[in-house]
Amino acid sequence: MLKDIREGFVHISDAVVSKMIGLAAIETPGIASMSKNMSEGLTKRLSGKSGQQGITVEVKEREVEVDLRIIVNYGYKIQEVCQAVQHNVRHAVETMMGLSLVAVNVKVEGIALV
Repeated sequence: MLKDIREGFVHISDAVVSKMIGLAAIETPGIASMSKNMSEGLTKRLSGKSGQQGITVEVKEREVEVDLRIIVNYGYKIQEVCQAVQHNVRHAVETMMGLSLVAVNVKVEGIALV
C-alpha cells in the first residue's frame, strides 16, 4: 500500500497490514487462536518462513479485503465473537492505517476448550 504525503511516499507492506489485523483479531474476547490451512503449514515446513496464519489480505490501492479463519473458545456466542472481531479489525485498519476496509470475512474453523 502506497500513501502519498507532502514529504514523500509511505509504503506499508502487506505483511505489516496482515500482522496488524492478526493482532486486532487475537485481542478479541472469545478468540482462542487463528486457524492455519494446509498450504500455510506446508509453506512453513518447506521454507522455514511463516506468514500470518489464518489471515488472507488483499490490498488494492487504499482498499483492503480480509479473510479470517478463527478458532473460538467454548462457551462464547459464536455470532457475537465474529461481529466483535469484524469490528476490531475494521477499527485497526481504518484508524491506524487510514485504509478503507471493503470486507472482513470470518470463517469459524473450530472450538477450543478453555
